[in-house]
Amino acid sequence: MVVMLSARLHTVTSALPSGRDCKYTGQAVKALPIRIISVGKKRSQGVQLVVDEYIEKLKLYCSVDDVHIRNNPKNAHDSKAQVDHEDSAVMDLIRSNDWVVLLDERGKDIGSEQMAELVGDAGNTGASRLSFCVGGPYGHGKRMRERADVSIKLSSMVLNHQIALVVLVEQLYRAWTILKGQNYHR
Repeated sequence: MVVMLSARLHTVTSALPSGRDCKYTGQAVKALPIRIISVGKKRSQGVQLVVDEYIEKLKLYCSVDDVHIRNNPKNAHDSKAQVDHEDSAVMDLIRSNDWVVLLDERGKDIGSEQMAELVGDAGNTGASRLSFCVGGPYGHGKRMRERADVSIKLSSMVLNHQIALVVLVEQLYRAWTILKGQNYHR
């Protein structure tokens, strides 16, 4: 199932347009539940307020689950061991029929319209949930990289995990407003 899903998603995401239009704007789109998994230190109060605000807005379109995993959960002294422990903790939260989007500085560079198409396309894949994964300070582990259906970057700059999370939730909200043909995205 995962291999078939990955092949379909690769076909879908490789065809993302580079223009400013979204093929789903104003059309009915299946709203998959979204799970946002982020690895990092305890979130600052300001970041948590912004994340909560956008999650409330997103809930107008789909259900959203925000999961935070403390980085270095087993207090490893070695960065490789730290990434391996974080990798295991994230993989424990991923179901076999999730569509997994890895946020990574080496991922595909997409715009807001392409994010909207990614969300819209996911509803046509047979997946039961969209899982977005924000890695810890040393990035994602090998198992997570192999499991991901698509890897995207939010910026050409490397972002702190808290900033990446804020950008992600805002872009997910923006994606849904694009899909619904609303005026938020100009």
